This record gives sequence, C-alpha cells and structure tokens, in this order.
Amino acid sequence: QVQLVESGGGLVQPGGSLRLSCAASVSIATVNTLGWYRQAPGKQRELVATITSLGRTNYADSVKGRFTISRDNANNTAYLQLNSLKPEDTAVYYCNIRNILPYINYWGQGTQVTVSS
Repeated sequence: QVQLVESGGGLVQPGGSLRLSCAASVSIATVNTLGWYRQAPGKQRELVATITSLGRTNYADSVKGRFTISRDNANNTAYLQLNSLKPEDTAVYYCNIRNILPYINYWGQGTQVTVSS
C-alpha cells in the first residue's frame, strides 16, 4: 500500500509563504509525474503544479511565478514552495504520484492552506 503524507499547511497572512512536503512510502525516482492539486470549498479539484522524472515542470497560470514544485528522489519527497500567497489560494492541497508503466495513481490525504488576515 503506497502512502503519501502531506505536511506544511497552515494559516498564513496574504503575502506570506509556506512550504508543503509530500513524503512517499515508495521510491519516487522513476515515477513519471509528481503533482500538487488543490480543492477549495465548493469547487472542483484543480491542478497546481507537476514535475516529471526528467524535472520538467508545469504550473497553473494562477500560480506561475509564485509557487515552485521540486522533488528530492533520495528522500522520496516532493515539495511545493508557496510564495506571495493570496486569499484565493486557500484550499486543501493534495499530493499525487502517477506512473504509466506500471500504472499507479495515488493521492495523499491533503493539507489545509488558509490565507487570511
């Protein structure tokens, strides 16, 4: 059973920063894609950022220039650095790992990020 454990969420003022971590119970070195998604109350889950095994990154337009995704294969951990946070960034943030062959698609339990003054 693969486990993904997110941490690092919390309450932060607008303009502040947080660093989310996602610790995997399996090796992530060859996993095709690591991703962070978020879901705000009453809204669908949306893509925030992804990073491939080759280090290629992709970001939602709403977070470009403010968020940075990274991966530490040696420690089986993915990170999401959140800077210049806005109230609209408030959501539960989920970690995801996805591989084509063999097929895997796992989600973490989520970590709450609240941006409020």
